[in-house]
Formats: sequence, structure tokens, C-alpha cells
Amino acid sequence: MNSNTNSPLKLGTERTGKLLAEYAIPAIIAMTASSVYNMADSIFIGHGVGAMAIAGLALTFPLMNLAAAFGSFVGVGASTIISVKLGQRDYESANQALGNVLMLNIVIGIAFTVACFPFLDAVFRFFGASDQTLPYAREYMEVILIGNVVTHIYFGLNAVLRAAGHPKMSMYTTLTSVVINCILTPLFIFGFGWGIKGAAWATVISQLISLVWQLVHFMNPKQFLHFKKGIYKLKKELVSSMFAIGLSPFLMNLCSCLIVILINRGLKTYGSDMTIGAYGIINRIIFLFAMVIMGLNQGMQPVAGYNFGARDYRRVTQVTKLTLYWGVGIATFGFLVCHLFPAAIIRWFTSDEELIRTAVYGLHIVFSVFPFVGFQMVATNFFLSVGMSGKAIFLSLTRQALFMIPCLIVLPQFFGVFGVWISLPAADFTAFVLTAFMLSGQLRKFKKATKNSNEIHTYI
Repeated sequence: MNSNTNSPLKLGTERTGKLLAEYAIPAIIAMTASSVYNMADSIFIGHGVGAMAIAGLALTFPLMNLAAAFGSFVGVGASTIISVKLGQRDYESANQALGNVLMLNIVIGIAFTVACFPFLDAVFRFFGASDQTLPYAREYMEVILIGNVVTHIYFGLNAVLRAAGHPKMSMYTTLTSVVINCILTPLFIFGFGWGIKGAAWATVISQLISLVWQLVHFMNPKQFLHFKKGIYKLKKELVSSMFAIGLSPFLMNLCSCLIVILINRGLKTYGSDMTIGAYGIINRIIFLFAMVIMGLNQGMQPVAGYNFGARDYRRVTQVTKLTLYWGVGIATFGFLVCHLFPAAIIRWFTSDEELIRTAVYGLHIVFSVFPFVGFQMVATNFFLSVGMSGKAIFLSLTRQALFMIPCLIVLPQFFGVFGVWISLPAADFTAFVLTAFMLSGQLRKFKKATKNSNEIHTYI
């Protein structure tokens, strides 16, 4: 048997710090690279097409979040199930999950494209588009929707790769996509003169090339998890479990979609197209640091999921605490960089002085409590990683639906544009307090269960 078949088993024996580094570093590199090519899109669009194009790109974020919501509905749930099943030595169910991931992403990807394509103009008008920004938003999103199935399958299989003990392979596929995208984007924008549509085509083509590599990997029968006859039929039990676990990130991304709509509409009402463009830049900067923390979370997920399945709560607690330290550290670094060098960062994206001033103002406010965001992201992912989807859903919804949405509705009426900006850190800090309370309670339960288990073993 191929040595790859033994790779997941070390999740229950190797030091948790070493495992976190082994799984998180490739994921961080991959996620950072992913955010870099998103930033590169904005940079090339900002300098190659113009400030209004950046505003148009920002208007696509709600739809992008909605697409990501359906992708995470499948991918996050499947990766958690695969990790837990491997911990339980249920290899047949893990393989069945792989086949179901492929089929679900095909179905959902096609359905999303068909549902959205005819209504793009009306949707973007609702999001806050003007006559100046609408053409850019539509041109970009039309191409992204054409390649939506590719995107869904690509991200879904990448999640399976990490859960199946191939974090480096996952990293390499992402890096391949990033490098190709960064080559094609300037070529299409500056060389071919395709404008914002060129950036979208570069994204789709780069993901397609990486997807082919993933498919070749999973077609190899020597791999621990691989495509084979009998795993493609959707199993009600598996799909229900995937959706139950994936419901939290789905709802979180769905709320993100609504929040970005409220932000864009608020900035349009109390500001201008330029203010929306400023938010588009700030969103990319947030995305960069958030993706690093998400890489950490992806490194934690298979370790925590496997050991939770094996009922080794001590190791689950160890890897969770270690991930928290690093998550808060990364968010603190982001806080410092954005407060010390805001104008220099914004100038990466644009040379328009009005847009720079507007973005610097918003950046200071949005990043004011960012260290707490790192804690909240890791803690919420902890509950996902161990299959406690109810708690993860609650935390996701309280931050966005219970805290942020009311702030975005109420505060701008009193404080205008400042009310829109301040809504984000206000909700982040409130969510941190609640998340810290719930996480500490769960870790105490794990400590008690570990103590009781040790007492029983000592007695025996």
C-alpha cells in the first residue's frame, strides 16, 4: 500500500505543535497567495482601468460572498467529516464524502450561475451601483459566473486535500493558480486591453488549470482518497452532515453578503462612488490578514477534527490554544501595520489622491479592534472543526446578524459615513466578548472529560 495511506494517522500521535506547523504553514502560504492575487486584481484594475473600476469591483463582493457561501456549505462540512471519519478509521465513508463533494459542487455551481446571470443589472443597482460603476461590475461578474462551477470544484477539492493529509499538495495547487493569475491579469488588462473583464478571465483560467491538477491527483487509485465507482451517488446521511456542519460558514458568508450590501448602500447614501471604492480597497487589506488566519484555521481543522473523533480532548485543547496565540498575533501585526503605514498601503492600489484620503480614513477606523478579530475567527473555527456546528452558527450569526447589521442600519442615521465605518469594529469587539465566554466554557468541559478519563485509566 502507498505510504500516503498512513499520512492521516499521525494526526493522533505526532506533537500538536509540529502538526499545526506542518498543516498550517502550507495553508497559510496558499491562503496568503490567494489573497495576494485578489489584491493583484485590485492593483492592476486600479492602475490599469481606474478608480471607478475599483468601485465597480467592490460592488461584486456581495455576489462573490454569496458564491463562497454555497461553496463553504459543501467544502467546510466535507473536510470536517473526512477528518473525523479518518480519526474513527471509517475510510469508506471518507471516500464516499469525496465523491459527494464533487457532485454537489457541480450541481450548486451550475444552479448559482443560472439563477444570477439574467438579473445582474438589477442586482448591482440594488447593491448601490451608479451609471459610472455598473458597467465595470457587470463585465467582471459575467465572466466569474461563467467559471463558477470550476471555482466551486476547485475550492471543494482543495479542502479535501488538506483533510486527507496533503496540505502541501493543497498549497501547490493554490500557488499554481496564483502565479498563473498574476501573469495573465496584467497581460489581459495592459497587453490585450480587455479592462476589468481581463482580470476576471485570468482568475477563471488560473483556477481551471489548478483544478485539472487536483483531478489527476484524485484519479490515482494509489491515493488514500481517490475517485472510484460507487462514491458519486449522493448519500442522504453524508449530505445532511455536510450541510449541518457547513451551515455555519454558509450563514456567515450569507450574512457577509447582506453586510457588504448595507455597507455599500450606506457609503453611497452618505458618501459617494469614491467611498465605495475606498471600502473595496480596505476589504482587500482585511482579506489579506484574514486569509492568513484562515490558513491557521485550516491547519488546525484536521488536527482538532481527528483527535476529537478519537476522543483525545487534551490534544484538541492544545492545538486550539496554540492556534489562538498565532491568530491574535497575526491580527495584532495587521493592526500595527495599518495604523503606522496606511497611506503607503493604499497607494499600492491607486494614485488617485481623493481615493487615498478616503481609504486612509476608513482604514484607521475598521482596524481599530482587529486583534480581537483574530481571536474570534479561530474560536469560531474551533467549534466547526469538532463538528459543533450549532455553536459555530450561533457565533457567526450573532457577530453579523445580531451585532453588525443593526449597527449598519442605526449608526449611519446619526453619524453619516462615520457611522458606517464604526459599525464594523463595534460589532467585532462585542462578538469577541461572547466568543471568549463560549470557548472558555467548552475548553473547561474538555479538561473535565480528560481528567475523568485519566482517573478511570489509573483506577483500572
